[in-house]
Amino acid sequence: MSGPAVAARRGGGWTPWLYLAPALLVIAALLAYPIYQLGLISLYEYTQAQVSGGQPTTFQGLGNYAELARDPKFWDVLLVTVGFAAACVLGTLAVGCALAVLLTRVRAVPRLALMLASLGAWATPAITGSTVWVFLFHPDFGPVNRVFGLGDFSWTYGRWSAFLLVFLEVVWCSFPLVMVTVYAGIRAIPAEVLEAAALDGARTPRIWRSVMAPMLRPLLVVVTIQSIIWDFKIFTQIYVMTGGGGVAGQNLVLNVYAYQKAFASARYGLGSAIGIVMLLILLGVTLVYLRVLRRRGEEL
Repeated sequence: MSGPAVAARRGGGWTPWLYLAPALLVIAALLAYPIYQLGLISLYEYTQAQVSGGQPTTFQGLGNYAELARDPKFWDVLLVTVGFAAACVLGTLAVGCALAVLLTRVRAVPRLALMLASLGAWATPAITGSTVWVFLFHPDFGPVNRVFGLGDFSWTYGRWSAFLLVFLEVVWCSFPLVMVTVYAGIRAIPAEVLEAAALDGARTPRIWRSVMAPMLRPLLVVVTIQSIIWDFKIFTQIYVMTGGGGVAGQNLVLNVYAYQKAFASARYGLGSAIGIVMLLILLGVTLVYLRVLRRRGEEL
């Protein structure tokens, strides 16, 4: 290979980064400084006394993290958060992918109606959607209990029923992004490939598993990572629908727990430490997920 060709090939490796540089600079400006401040506060004893100037700020190093490590409540909330986020991610992907396949099978008018209804759910603010769902499942005047004859059953009183209610709301407001993304990916698959699979006798589940899913894997990776990030740091739905974490804190997740520590207890350093732990967990999960896919030979 000639010298100019080699130089052009080497220089071409930097071209994508040059195009991405403006966006990366904006993201760094918007995220780097807040994350730096969050990490800095997590290293100090920073309470209302320090905020008001009544006492000097005391450097604690990893003291806040050590306190979290010794706190059984923190580990319980962390375990609940991981399990609840995993359930929400799986539910969102399942509903979104199923409806994406359905969109390819219905006519134009039902497809348009489903798209508009789904995008309406996605565009609804989290606090508005949560308030509406609390009304729908209200034990006294909610229509759901009346339709199913549940009487005055309180969905938010029991731990698991409250988590189920929040799970349904999270899936309801999250699946449209998965549905639209996967539907666009399906439409990009050559029709001849799907027709050949159908002629070979493959049914819809087999076509999805053996043909569509492998071809859509890059898109599924993106929506999966987005869902993990969104569902792991869920706050509004839990806070609004369970009244700040449920009866005796039975429905706490990490974001609500951090809010309680930082603002209800005025321990901003400890709340910041929880935020840094969440950030590290999300980075670790994302990197491990991408590494596993690369080991399987997937192109991302």
